[in-house]
Amino acid sequence: MTDSDLLLFALDATRAFGESVSRQLGVALSPHEERAFEDGEHKARPLVNVRGRDVFVVQSLHGDDSQTVNDKLCRLLFFIGGLRDASAACVTAIVPYLGYARKDQKSQIRDPVTTRYVAAMFEAVGTDRLVTMDVHNLAAYQNAFRCRTDHLQATGLFAAYFVPLVGDHEVVAVAPDAGGIKRSEKFRLRLSHDLGRPVATAFAEKHRSQGVVSGNLIVGDVQGKCAIIVDDLISTGTTIARTVKACRALGATQIHAAASHGLFVGDAPQVLADDALTQIVVTDTVPPFRLPAGKVRDKLVVLDGATLFAEAIRRIHTGGSISELLET
Repeated sequence: MTDSDLLLFALDATRAFGESVSRQLGVALSPHEERAFEDGEHKARPLVNVRGRDVFVVQSLHGDDSQTVNDKLCRLLFFIGGLRDASAACVTAIVPYLGYARKDQKSQIRDPVTTRYVAAMFEAVGTDRLVTMDVHNLAAYQNAFRCRTDHLQATGLFAAYFVPLVGDHEVVAVAPDAGGIKRSEKFRLRLSHDLGRPVATAFAEKHRSQGVVSGNLIVGDVQGKCAIIVDDLISTGTTIARTVKACRALGATQIHAAASHGLFVGDAPQVLADDALTQIVVTDTVPPFRLPAGKVRDKLVVLDGATLFAEAIRRIHTGGSISELLET
């Protein structure tokens, strides 16, 4: 793709993903400067003229060994503000993993609704549009932002991966909790369409109290089937591990987990080491740097999500349909 009006930046912390998007899009990453100061402050600026240009900035908002979620959020916000001050015509934030998207409602007295506050910060610096993938609560995400938003889904990526893998086995799509039923159902419908045969559905009981997850019931038939547990993210792994045990106890013959974002924090490498879990499939929105070599890393498959974001950028810039992209 060649278009003199389009500029693509990737901040340093998400450089690898940005380079992948750049290759898929056929647009070179534009140069920028990020500079840290002795007291922890920092600045970032484009090193090319952005006046009147359609600018896209890639930054995934997950913590890592060098920058916290807050560091990455501030750097992205300040960079977007600088682009607007430099007279960019339009600035789109490409955020493969949107931090703070899980804190989308008041679950306890005096709780913050952090998703809404983050949205207000993006709007305050002049963000025209934000593109992300598989947020925890789509309705909350769409209602929090006043700028334009797009929401990509890994459903097609997962279906394309599992179709040849499951072969002739009976398959059941499993939601690890009641809140994930809509997400699991979208995957079930897509997989059923691509397989050309019915795919069953099930969901797991889940209760959370003061950070402790409980519940071991499964609604739906998993006996003798290949169970695919579908979620938006894997954090500590306790939700997936609990669902795996319940599926195995009820006679599932194979159990896979598919999640768009693999955070793998805390004791996830130990929690997910159950031999009953055949495979873990995630996308590259968050690199699996927290997983050491061993049992869990060996069963991990990372799918390329950059292709989706590259196509979304292409369609946004040329006035194409994002909704059509979700159907492919």
